[in-house]
Formats: sequence, structure tokens, C-alpha cells
Amino acid sequence: MSNWQDAFLPNNELLTLKPQNMKKSLFICLLAITFAGQLHAQKYFTRDGNITFAASTPLENIEATNRGATAVVDASSGAMEFAVLLKGFIFEKALMQEHFNENYLESGKYPKATFKGKIQNIGEVKWTKDGSYPVKFKGTMNIHGTNKEINGQGTITINGGRILASSTLDLPLSDYNISIPSVVADKISKTAKVNIEVALAELKR
Repeated sequence: MSNWQDAFLPNNELLTLKPQNMKKSLFICLLAITFAGQLHAQKYFTRDGNITFAASTPLENIEATNRGATAVVDASSGAMEFAVLLKGFIFEKALMQEHFNENYLESGKYPKATFKGKIQNIGEVKWTKDGSYPVKFKGTMNIHGTNKEINGQGTITINGGRILASSTLDLPLSDYNISIPSVVADKISKTAKVNIEVALAELKR
């Protein structure tokens, strides 16, 4: 008998034909199979995902880029998580960056933006076959200390073993209690357009 059977079935109970033992053995076998599946669930990960956002208006071009997003995707369940340090966003103008961190996002108090959710059609993604796979996801976005349930769409592209996940989101600033002073209200869009692009690699155990 294999090692895992010895571990879960002491005294070779699997081979015993008594009804009570058969029921017990069946339950333990199912438990072992489930446990083994969890151990082999494939996850993909990055620490240098690329996120850009724009809140531009005709009066002002406001864009920033962050190349340090962390992301992990479970290829079996579709569970996924993203996190990004807000002070990692780089603006063209230093003054914009200062206002972003100190006045609007209050990065000292709320240092991270996070998303935790699930890809709803993960079964349609063929992780070992080249192709472009549309995905739908939902979950909780946390920005500025405020949680918001969101739904979104994206694409997982697989090419020669390289995995790229991308999505575009429109996030109303008011959903996250981000206030814009009236004196600059005409220069800042009320909705931020966020572009996400991450190259994922197998998470080694």
C-alpha cells in the first residue's frame, strides 16, 4: 500500500470488507483526494505588475504609473489578490505627486490599495495552451480605507508559456471618499481610469 494510504488508513482498513469500515474508508479516500488536489493547485504570481491611472481633463493631464504591484492568481479556484503601495505611483510633475499622496489619497494613513476577488469563468482559461482568454471577475476594492464591491472584465493571454493578465477599470473617486477641492475641481476627472497589466510566473512552493 502507498505511503498516503498508510497515513490515512491504519491497519489496512481499506482492504477490510466490513460495511462500517468501507464507509469510513470511502470518506477518508475522498478526503485524501481533496487534500491532494489542494496541494497541487497551481498559483501564478508577480511582484512587479504595472498599473497606470489617469484622471485627466481638458485643462490638465494627470497620469501616473506604478511598476511594483503584487498579484497572485489561483488557476484552480480563480481566487486572486492585488496590492499596490500608493507612494509607488510616479507622476510627471512632482507637485502632482505630492498632492496625490498628502491631500487626496492620504498615503501616509492609507498606504495601500488592494483588491481581493475571484475570476468567475476561470474554467475557460487553458493555462497550457496559447490563446487570449476573456475573463470576468468580481470582488472588493479597498482604496483610501474604503471598501467597494466591483465587477470587471479582463484578458489572460498565454503565449509560449508567458502569461499576461490585463484589465481596465473606471473608478469614481467619490466611491472611495476621495474629495477634490473646488478650486481644482475642473482640472481633475471625477473618475479615474485604471489600467492593469501583470506578467505572471508560476509560484514555486
